[in-house]
Amino acid sequence: MPQTMAAALLAVSFALANGAAQAATIVRVGQPQAGTFQFVPLQVGIEAGIFKRHGIEVEVTDFGGGPRVQQALAADSIDIAIGSGPELALEVKGAPEIAVAAMADAPYSVLLAVLKDSAIKTAEDLKGKTISVSSKGSLTYWLAQELSRQLGWGTDGFTIAPLGSTATQTAALKTHQIDGMIVEANAGYRLEEDGTGRVLVQFGDRIKTFHIYILYARRAFAASEPDAVRAFLAGWFDTITYMHAHREQTIDIVRRAADVSPAIATRDYDELMGMFNRTGNFDPKALSVLARSFVEMGTLASEPDMQSLVTEKYLPSAH
Repeated sequence: MPQTMAAALLAVSFALANGAAQAATIVRVGQPQAGTFQFVPLQVGIEAGIFKRHGIEVEVTDFGGGPRVQQALAADSIDIAIGSGPELALEVKGAPEIAVAAMADAPYSVLLAVLKDSAIKTAEDLKGKTISVSSKGSLTYWLAQELSRQLGWGTDGFTIAPLGSTATQTAALKTHQIDGMIVEANAGYRLEEDGTGRVLVQFGDRIKTFHIYILYARRAFAASEPDAVRAFLAGWFDTITYMHAHREQTIDIVRRAADVSPAIATRDYDELMGMFNRTGNFDPKALSVLARSFVEMGTLASEPDMQSLVTEKYLPSAH
């Protein structure tokens, strides 16, 4: 083989190997749980090859709750986290993270469900009743307080019962230990599908200015791998665009990822797709609502400087 040809082949091999190494940049992402529509963009982006087109390989881990995601972020087990808006308060308390994008806005992914034969017909009928949430200080806890305030009852118009998992809350509802439960949307949809319950309150219809979910990056990762953060966010928002343009393909992925019927997967798409933020930019008014929630839930003694907790420098629009 001529020396020039051998050199050329060596150069091509080196370039291919270098390109493969760049394409293999791994970003570890933590999500609170699998099987819910709000987290399905990760699956869509992976299956559609969108993240790979941005030069990254996304590794997704389900942690069974927001607190565990935060623990994993602090322990350097993940690089990017999907968290709730209220978790911004953890930054004030020293969590080693920075909010890098507004992921979803109005809380359409959370609802209040009651039994089908319940005497509770409207939100006003909740006065004096017992409503379950996941835990004290959680997003669902604040939504319960906010609903009570909106109805003119202060924060204690009904009893708020922290019961843990959706399965536990559903069991308590069906055995009449509680009058209603504030849970993720599919739990309510399943009750309607099996004929045992109905959706009473869709929180996205009542609270418009909010950031229900935020994308967080571990500060050390963002500092050392800024291009990886940018690539992940570019892939995420390209995925949201893809989902808007590919309804049937997205519904099929939701059906498989969430293990729900085609009817529920379709309802997920039609009712919840609009909650996703299309740009990642933070709304100052939504941040103000979150700041208020920190104090109302007793998480912080006073409202923090919200701009110090977020950054938009990694968003596609910033470069």
